[in-house]
Amino acid sequence: MNNIYPVIIKNRHTAGQLAIMFCAILWSTSGLTIKLIDWHPAVITGGRCFLAIFVLLVMRPYLQPKKQPIKAIPLLSAGIWYAATMILFVNANKLTASANVIMLQYAAPLWACFMGWYFLKEKPQVEHWFALLFVGLGMFLVFYNGLAGGSLLGDSLALLSGIAFAANSIALRKHKDSSPVDVLIASYIICVMYSIPFFFLYPPHITTGSIIGILYMGLLQIGVASAFFIYGIKHVTAVQSMLTSAIEPVLNPLWVLIVTGEKPALLVIAGGCIIMSAVIFSSLMGRRRALQQNS
Repeated sequence: MNNIYPVIIKNRHTAGQLAIMFCAILWSTSGLTIKLIDWHPAVITGGRCFLAIFVLLVMRPYLQPKKQPIKAIPLLSAGIWYAATMILFVNANKLTASANVIMLQYAAPLWACFMGWYFLKEKPQVEHWFALLFVGLGMFLVFYNGLAGGSLLGDSLALLSGIAFAANSIALRKHKDSSPVDVLIASYIICVMYSIPFFFLYPPHITTGSIIGILYMGLLQIGVASAFFIYGIKHVTAVQSMLTSAIEPVLNPLWVLIVTGEKPALLVIAGGCIIMSAVIFSSLMGRRRALQQNS
């Protein structure tokens, strides 16, 4: 084991992929933990983000060794969208099945493509239109199950969470010189401020399980995962990052199934597979096109 560690560190590409993979594994446990903690969604959001702030502040010198000036506009534009992503995601998990949430959110890369067309003048390619058609089909299947199960609101919030996540990526691309660490810290602060009134309106029921759960979410599932993501994204391409993180929508409902017995509907599984396949296909085709243009 002592001989393996230095080899991994020397190969930054491998280390980046491993970081993204560990990040995706930690992220995948969010659906389960949210369901196990019997608190108001806003309280869960604020509690885990409050803890994550300290994790990133401690690790900030290692994740961002070069000093960068703090710019208010990038922090607010990207931070607000990522905060909205987390708030909507937690609420959606309380209202609908975890599989529905993660599958609908996973279409975010495609929304980012079309937002980039409008805001950044980056025109979508043929594969993006093709993927959009199949993502629409997958979303129809997921929403059809939601209509049947009475969880239309939860599915809608999950969809909005994916759109907010896409908007966050567009804001980051527009302000490329901004610090991703500071953007995440800003978004967590926004979430904490949003949640403060709910701590008084819906005081959390303190139990050993809830404390362990919120500590795990704040310190590991959000805090350490964010550090892994920030490191990994520096050393792998966007396509590789997306393909590696594809394990998240697979593992997320699996953890919930193992612990709580919540089984995804067949239509959700089918719709999720279609969405994942469309996004992966679109990303691979985009990568191939970029390689051809550079050759």
